[in-house]
Amino acid sequence: MPIDDLLALLWPWDLAALALTFACAGLTGFVIEHPPARRPSVSTLMAEYRRDWMRSFAARDVRIFDSQILSSLRQGTNFFASTCILAIGGVLALVGNTDPLSGLAEDLTTEHAPTLLWQIKLLVVALFLSQGFLRFVWANRVFGYCAVVMAAVPNDPEDVNVLPLAARAAELNIRAAINFNRGLRAVYFALAVVAWFLGPAALAAAAIAATWVVLSREFASQPRSIILR
Repeated sequence: MPIDDLLALLWPWDLAALALTFACAGLTGFVIEHPPARRPSVSTLMAEYRRDWMRSFAARDVRIFDSQILSSLRQGTNFFASTCILAIGGVLALVGNTDPLSGLAEDLTTEHAPTLLWQIKLLVVALFLSQGFLRFVWANRVFGYCAVVMAAVPNDPEDVNVLPLAARAAELNIRAAINFNRGLRAVYFALAVVAWFLGPAALAAAAIAATWVVLSREFASQPRSIILR
């Protein structure tokens, strides 16, 4: 179907709400990763703790504890990547059979929409979930790189290579965490796009709500207050 026909299925308010969603997703990530100097985000604060962790790791004789922590971090990325795959499969199954979803949406909104419109909305959900999946997979991979570099850190505090290798491990750990957080944000906005089935106003409200949830947890949460103590 030509692109003009596809756009004709979407009301201007749909396009505006969708643009708002993508703008919220992009700006949220930018603000979290580049916060004001006077108000760092939790992600920025945790990056410094990760560097402290690697410096402490370099001075430890027994490093089993560190390997266990890294293993738990990789398990988290595995869990969310698997969850995204299952969710993508469910969404694509609905793309092939939108009758149950369209029936429910019509009951809630009393509006009739062509099947293609439901499929477009489902594909946007799948797009965010796919972004999340790719981020989680890459985070898992980079945590693996971090594990290898950590293993290369000499178990001798006097070795000149200890601190440089530990610093590299810390930066890899931080990059993995950044991608993990990006994956989580993609999941948040995938859930927000689900509200689009109730109309553009619901999508806009859900996008704003997702933005508020993500930003509040990064800049105004209890864990942040504890970290700053």
